[in-house]
Amino acid sequence: MSEKNVLFMARTTRYYEFAQTLTTSLGVDVSAATPDSPTAARDFDLLILDADGIRADRIEQIGKWLDDRGNIPMLVLVDDDGLSGLHLPSRSRCDFICSGASEGELEVRARRLMGEEESFSVDDVLRVDNMTINLATYQVYLDDKPVDLTLMEYSLLSFLAMHPNRAYSREVLLHRVWGFEYCGGTRTVDVHIRRIRSKVGPQIAAHITTVRGVGYLFKG
Repeated sequence: MSEKNVLFMARTTRYYEFAQTLTTSLGVDVSAATPDSPTAARDFDLLILDADGIRADRIEQIGKWLDDRGNIPMLVLVDDDGLSGLHLPSRSRCDFICSGASEGELEVRARRLMGEEESFSVDDVLRVDNMTINLATYQVYLDDKPVDLTLMEYSLLSFLAMHPNRAYSREVLLHRVWGFEYCGGTRTVDVHIRRIRSKVGPQIAAHITTVRGVGYLFKG
């Protein structure tokens, strides 16, 4: 990747070191600013915004500010308990990442937003009927049209599709998809399954089977 600049914007420095890992993984320069003084920032190619303590209307304003600067992409860092209330700005070059994500996921999402994705192989693409899952870019398509999935919806769907014909309990899915530190109940899995089924259409939804007394299975 060519040398680029990343701006980390937050009210605290709690994840500044996390953002700085991009210096090693992508060879970019990472600097910091606060949401109250963004205009002092020098030129940059990606904004990483820690949403903790920042109102939704302020995030929308920051999105418009980025549009005025040449449609600079934004990656919003959000805590798990803030996911339900997260409203991303209505702009195409915007994504989010959970605060518990790995450095590898941060690298992939930053790379994609800056338009410098590494080429992917056939093994990175999973096809089921009219659905395509691009494992390299975290995107799902139906008949070549993108499906608007949240990160957790994508993660759950891709996990099940990559392990077909095997039933997983809700508890196992919570551990494998959400992580061992997730404190929510198993109903979270049911809610996400319902949302996925509604978004992928009846043909793909038919592959996602409820196994009574166990959990869910993706029929290959």
